[in-house]
Amino acid sequence: MSPEEATLLPYRPCVGVVLVNDAGLIFAGRRKDGPASAWQMPQGGIDAGEKPREAALRELEEETGVTAGLVEFIAKTPGWVTYDLPDELLGKVWGGRYRGQKQRWFLFRFQGRDADIDIATEHPEFSEWRWLTAEEMLSTIVPFKRGVYDAVVATFREHLA
Repeated sequence: MSPEEATLLPYRPCVGVVLVNDAGLIFAGRRKDGPASAWQMPQGGIDAGEKPREAALRELEEETGVTAGLVEFIAKTPGWVTYDLPDELLGKVWGGRYRGQKQRWFLFRFQGRDADIDIATEHPEFSEWRWLTAEEMLSTIVPFKRGVYDAVVATFREHLA
């Protein structure tokens, strides 16, 4: 699929979660299917009939084991943030139906203990996890998602270390 053809495709509706601890550090997971140097925050698609905040809490639990009872809602991005897939992934992910993602991001404060985080979920996406500063998070994301992460960190900056 050419980049020109991709512009005719829609964006996949998605949510992202910035999970911060009391020190303002961000949860980051190393993707099982990505480059070893790439870490990201929990994110995923919105199911039919699901509200974005519900999807964010579902994705958080599916990817980290952290339930809604262990987080406090702080903020959300005022609108959708988009990114386009790089040329080498166009037509290969999500059945080739999308050009990238449009994401609504939610900031939650983690009120549990590190032991409450369990990435060995039913369908694990992360091979390991850690807490990162905002700058560390920005330096470890795959390049094609960097613009989204820049915007999200800027939006939530006052709550981050």
